Amino acid sequence: MMEVAYVCEWEKRPKSNHCPSIPLVCAWSCRNLVAFTTDLKNEEDEKEVSHMVHIIDTEHPWDVYSINSGHAEFISCLEWDQSGSRLLSADGDGQIKCWAMADHLVNSWESSLGSAVDGDPIVALSWLHNGVKLALHVEMLSLCRLRGRVALDIVIGGGNIVVAATDGSSSSPVQFYKVCVSVVNENVASTRKGLKLLRYANTVRRDKYPAVTHLKFLKGTASGSTKTGWRIFHESSSRNIALQLLGGKPMEGWMAVTVSGLVTVSLLKPNGQLLTASESLCRLRGRVALADIAFTGGGNIVKCRIDTELLPSLFMRCTTDPVRRDKYPAVTHLKFLTRENSEQVLLCASSQTGSIVECWSLRKEGLPVNNKGPARLISMGEKQPMILKWRILSATNDLDRVSAVALPKLPISISNPDLKVASDTKFCPGLGLALAFHDGSIQILHRLSLHTMGMFYGSSSGSSQRPGDEPAIKRQRAGGPTVHFKALQFSWTSLALAGVDNHGKLHMIRVSPSMGQMLDMNTLLRHLLFLLEYCMVTGYDWWDVLLHVQPGMVHNLVEKLHEEYMRQNQALQQVLSTRIVAVKASLCKLSAATAARACDFHAKLLLIAISATLKSLLRPHVLNTPDKSPGDRLAEICAKNTDTDIDKVMINLKTEEFVLDGPPLQSLQQLIQWVGDFVLYLMANLPNQGSIVRPGFGFLRDGSSLGMLREMMVMIRIWGLLKPGCLPIYTATSDNQDSMSLLFRLLTKLWLCSRDEGHPQEPDEPLIDECCLLPSQLLVPSMDWLPVNDGIICKLQGKHPLRLQFGKPYSLPGLNSTAQVEIFSRSPGAQRMDNLRCLHMGVCPTEESKACTRCGCVTMLRSPNKTNAMKQWEQRWIKNCLCGGLWRRIPSTLS
Repeated sequence: MMEVAYVCEWEKRPKSNHCPSIPLVCAWSCRNLVAFTTDLKNEEDEKEVSHMVHIIDTEHPWDVYSINSGHAEFISCLEWDQSGSRLLSADGDGQIKCWAMADHLVNSWESSLGSAVDGDPIVALSWLHNGVKLALHVEMLSLCRLRGRVALDIVIGGGNIVVAATDGSSSSPVQFYKVCVSVVNENVASTRKGLKLLRYANTVRRDKYPAVTHLKFLKGTASGSTKTGWRIFHESSSRNIALQLLGGKPMEGWMAVTVSGLVTVSLLKPNGQLLTASESLCRLRGRVALADIAFTGGGNIVKCRIDTELLPSLFMRCTTDPVRRDKYPAVTHLKFLTRENSEQVLLCASSQTGSIVECWSLRKEGLPVNNKGPARLISMGEKQPMILKWRILSATNDLDRVSAVALPKLPISISNPDLKVASDTKFCPGLGLALAFHDGSIQILHRLSLHTMGMFYGSSSGSSQRPGDEPAIKRQRAGGPTVHFKALQFSWTSLALAGVDNHGKLHMIRVSPSMGQMLDMNTLLRHLLFLLEYCMVTGYDWWDVLLHVQPGMVHNLVEKLHEEYMRQNQALQQVLSTRIVAVKASLCKLSAATAARACDFHAKLLLIAISATLKSLLRPHVLNTPDKSPGDRLAEICAKNTDTDIDKVMINLKTEEFVLDGPPLQSLQQLIQWVGDFVLYLMANLPNQGSIVRPGFGFLRDGSSLGMLREMMVMIRIWGLLKPGCLPIYTATSDNQDSMSLLFRLLTKLWLCSRDEGHPQEPDEPLIDECCLLPSQLLVPSMDWLPVNDGIICKLQGKHPLRLQFGKPYSLPGLNSTAQVEIFSRSPGAQRMDNLRCLHMGVCPTEESKACTRCGCVTMLRSPNKTNAMKQWEQRWIKNCLCGGLWRRIPSTLS
């Protein structure tokens, strides 16, 4: 059910200067970046401690970027923003810092913004909500519906902010504050929204559990009807964004709660300035030991001011039990189960030996009235008055002492139909929360009923079991301090857990989609397919899904993913056209049998990007253009005209739309050269495609890609008449050889065989014979495919966890399946390639380079180009690679 994938530890020294922070915090972004904290002791003066923030990409955990945060006190909070590219850190001295990637590199970070509440420790921190709330429906995953699809509603939420706070004693009430924070524009009249305090006192149990140890909001069902297909619904409502500018654009910023009961809000203005305001949560300020933040609907454009109003709070039920009232004196964890729902909360009260967890829900109930009242109300047609009350949903029995809590980030719908389908199909991601204990174990509980779904007994025992199973051998507790997790975080699909133990080691743990229940292969594939579709629609990184893909699953997953994609409407297919290719490429890299297809998919990504760039240069000759752009007309004419003569195809085009200045064309020659070389490579290798292992095989039956190549050959031919220097250069055996005309003729014949993708035809013998003669007519280039990805995902298919070390790249010969494929091999004296600019960098490049964290695409960090056309091409990929992966700086020797 749960097993360790890898463990990454610090370098062992006679006197280690790394020690876990107190408290230790960890955060996992939607881009699969993990941030955690440690303290670094000064070797000369151990009293001097540097508070460090470490950021890793889960694919390259050894490549850690350690930041000396500059915080004067211990770091109490870490929070990623919704895009997963910025990080907030807050400390025990009231300092808040915003970290962003320098040069958009995951292993280079800097802080340029921050706020402070001097001397007031931060206990809760959150980015302001952007107004978009996701609800993932699993109703279509039913076994009786073989065409199960992702049903994803995006509804607007997050207008108001709810803060839960407690002073740490279980005998004190857990208080809830409803906050609406916004900024006013000078031209907009301000309206006031209060900061409301919800209180509900239960005096019966006030002494039973003296301390609340954990508090988290539970997830509720998002509004909106269940939809089939990958559908995204947007609602423009000014009432539902936490903070917005004129026009309804969400305003960025963060808010924090301090130990003295102060709420502070910092807003990022469009001009880059920071606006900060603070106010007390309530008039009678008290100590706040724990707090959490959630969001509700109803945002407004108001002045940055906060008012307070008292409403219900709650006491933990354990405090009303005479047997337990003194057993758990402290509240150690307090959390809303999701940021978008403030009506369900998780509380944990603890002692030195044990803990108890409770789940509460806020509900509307009728207000009791006297006997004469109801008859009068009914007769007058008036409604019964309603009040808000906290009701307990579930509670655990006595547990071991809880050390950390992890909540699911997958926004699974918890409506009755969805829960029934999830139960029938044994689909568990998003339904469980994780508790780590001081004995080193992890327990996953159902988010609503809190019953046990699975156990993990730590890396020492190396085993896990399903609930109800009896352990064959009773666990032996080792002497001395037990290794346990001090921080725990779920991935965004809930298929992985990242835990940092009390020695500062990072543990990556797989979490089975079925929580250890036996599944047939088809059901397991549908679970993984469902989550891959979710990542495609949301734009989240899918690395944690790949953790569960075995080589034998790759082919079926790719085929099923393509089938589901083809069922979508044309508009959605266009939106996801490149993302699905990137997902297929990452899947194919997991198996040696499909490694060549990964090359094809990466080449297709580059082909799509170059085609879009070249077509964007076309301009209509007349400003009053018809309904179609020049690029659309080019595609339409090339699709209808099946002539193999490139000059006859050109006759049907308005050549004035292709007239460009010389410099842009000349600067793009390297991209044009790649297109020409790629066509020559495909045609020359057509007779050699007896094996599916070789790259290029996927293009020979891909009618859309071959059609795209035809269109670009026609464009390049026309531009060559204007600027001969932009044409691709071929080495021909004859001076009279028209290379482009020859290649276009062969390409058109192959396209005619495969343009009907439903019924492709085999190339005829004359075409194969002509392709066999190509190497004697033109010098066929050797295509430089993407380098072998040095990531960890291909090495995690075994059952044994890998032992890694921060700062030292991991390499184990024989585990990387793609290393045995000849297409990936590179001789020591071979030229290094800039895969993005299609340039050779030399045998030993001296320029600094960056590589994609997912596909391994390498490109120079600094641009060698000075022309605007090529700079525009480079700017398209300044933040992300062609596949959507982030960039990381690499040494020049690895490029």
